[in-house]
Amino acid sequence: MPSERLQKILARAGLGSRRTCEEFIIAGRVTVNNQVAVLGQKADPAIDTIKIDGRPVEPAEALTYIAVYKPRSVISSLKGEGSLITVRDLVDVAGRLYPVGRLDVDSEGLILLTNDGELANRLTHPKYGHEKEYRVLVARWPDEEQLDAWRRGVVLEDSYRTQPAEVRVDSTFGKGAWLRVVLKEGRKRQIREMGQQTGLPVVKIIRVRIGTLQLGGLKPREWRHITPEEVTALKGEKAPQPATSSKGQRGKAGGRQKKSGEARRPRGGIGKGRRR
Repeated sequence: MPSERLQKILARAGLGSRRTCEEFIIAGRVTVNNQVAVLGQKADPAIDTIKIDGRPVEPAEALTYIAVYKPRSVISSLKGEGSLITVRDLVDVAGRLYPVGRLDVDSEGLILLTNDGELANRLTHPKYGHEKEYRVLVARWPDEEQLDAWRRGVVLEDSYRTQPAEVRVDSTFGKGAWLRVVLKEGRKRQIREMGQQTGLPVVKIIRVRIGTLQLGGLKPREWRHITPEEVTALKGEKAPQPATSSKGQRGKAGGRQKKSGEARRPRGGIGKGRRR
């Protein structure tokens, strides 16, 4: 294998996104042949000894891609807070998996879990501009001026102006409305603050799409392996035409290993699977 940049080797080994692995190198936590590595350095994992925090970097694992419906009160990161569980706790698959596309604890919807650091970098780095789509319930019926403010960009409390968003009204809900919102960025609690700044209190947020990956029929706490076709589309490669018959088998958690596209619910007291 030819030499390649260290951050790519670390990301492919499942140690995080490429940006995260760059931070490991900058912090002096990575060595190559017992010498502290520098950003931009190349190595060949077949002949070089690569370590992080003094521990050898294990060979790259088989790549895994899992779509999860994160419910409210579940943490998107790998470390829980107090009694709250994490999105990783919902998935009974062995190995190192990292969340892509985080949601705050009060929001719900689609999160991708993967050990593919290259894909994680593509989906989260601002330069790629991957879309994220949400259903947003606001407490008041929006007027055109409020919607246009979202479309132009909203100045947040920290003086940051958001990028233009796509937004339309989907349906009424009491005195409020369900909006369909598409963003190409993801600042912390951005949608809630956009609502606050424009007089549209946000009641509920459900993410339904990351790039080309759809939430589909997943219910809260359910998860599934995504299909090879979905992985291809996420990576920006030419996606094959959909099959004429796409109904997949459904199954319960705790049974046999499920094929791509099959929804499952977590084990360990969080809830048993059910057929839908």
